[in-house]
Amino acid sequence: MEMGSELSKTVATFIVQKILLDDVGLNYICATAERFFAVGAVLGGMVQMLAEQPSVRLLKHIIRCYLRLSDNPRAREALRQCLPDLLRDPNFTACLKDDVTTRRWLAQLLINVGHASAGAQVAQMQGGTNNA
Repeated sequence: MEMGSELSKTVATFIVQKILLDDVGLNYICATAERFFAVGAVLGGMVQMLAEQPSVRLLKHIIRCYLRLSDNPRAREALRQCLPDLLRDPNFTACLKDDVTTRRWLAQLLINVGHASAGAQVAQMQGGTNNA
């Protein structure tokens, strides 16, 4: 997921997202700390990469992966410590101002992991249409 073109990264992240959206997949990834942290490290590295090479499409899938991980109680606790700070940075997430769905996902993620004030700030971003 960390190598290749933006398209190949997006496709790889979409596949991980689909695995996580299935309860069996979520439970499998969250069954051991090693699996969870392997996925978390790759997603975190991709967020860092997006600071240099922004891609709203890729960010959308990364946020959805993190949001789904936060549905698992053990993963939610771990995300409180390892969620990338950039996801709470309004300058970094400003690219989502026109994507209502992804802003909602990010706001819910931040609330789930205990950053309610940052979640409220994301939810209040001014935007136009829903690009979901």
